Amino acid sequence: MSEWLYEAGIGEDRAALIEHGEIAVARIAVHDPGLRLGAVLGATLVEGGRLARVALDCGGEAMLSPIPPGLTVGRHLTVEIVREAIPEHRRPKLPKAVPTDAPAKPGPDLLAEITATGVPVRRIRPHEPDALESAGWSELLEESATGEIAFPGGALRMAVTPAMTLFDVDGDGDPARLAIAAAGAVARAIRRMGIGGSIGVDFPTLANKAERGAVAEAFDAAMIAPFERTAVNGYGFLQVIRPRARASLPELLASDPAAAEARALLRRIERTPPPGVAVERVSLSALAALKPEWIAELHRRTGTATRFEAS
Repeated sequence: MSEWLYEAGIGEDRAALIEHGEIAVARIAVHDPGLRLGAVLGATLVEGGRLARVALDCGGEAMLSPIPPGLTVGRHLTVEIVREAIPEHRRPKLPKAVPTDAPAKPGPDLLAEITATGVPVRRIRPHEPDALESAGWSELLEESATGEIAFPGGALRMAVTPAMTLFDVDGDGDPARLAIAAAGAVARAIRRMGIGGSIGVDFPTLANKAERGAVAEAFDAAMIAPFERTAVNGYGFLQVIRPRARASLPELLASDPAAAEARALLRRIERTPPPGVAVERVSLSALAALKPEWIAELHRRTGTATRFEAS
């Protein structure tokens, strides 16, 4: 039976869809992330044309497409956020919005989103056994941060670029068997980490069309719709396109590694049995990323005034 595990953490909320005892989908929702998917709010058109932009009433900007007929620069309208901001090196992608006549509303939070799927949701708490960890939470975060993903018989090397997320397949033995195993591993990683947009997979070069077709079929069997893909070409390359509504887990962790490290540290301390952690030595970057309100919430939840020192 499938179920969502949900944890209201410090600085972030976490959710994982568990299927057959493993994490099939993982989500981290950082507190105060800006506009959430599905938010409806007022905006003013500040630039028309192919790259139209609106200034949002709540602050910040979003890309707008399509532009309603007759709408001119300076006019007010209501928009819905259909893609959250995507963090990228040097030039983050703005949120994407579409015109709407719907009434204003905030976007659903993580708990509301997973509840709406209809799959049972189990809320987990710090004093309980760590169900997320038992399902492989730390291993998944490590894979997302490093891009190193092992599977039986080989390994994937994942790289996130502004243009696409790339997977390179490594391993020994028969190339056809390796590629078929890798196809399933890639599909599971894409789903698990919430990777969308353009995705490229570099499989071993395969000898004939039948082998390349078998690799594509293995990918299709493990992937969840909606998605589109090309055939595996003669060089072993496959391109996949998936909807991209928000940053993937690798993009989220890479956008602020120190803050991600700090939040993971708070999760571990919060789960430490009484008397708790009196002194915690942390890296300089994580120490700088710890927000006073996060530390105050940790003290409130644990009853222990943990002191943080640079290691």
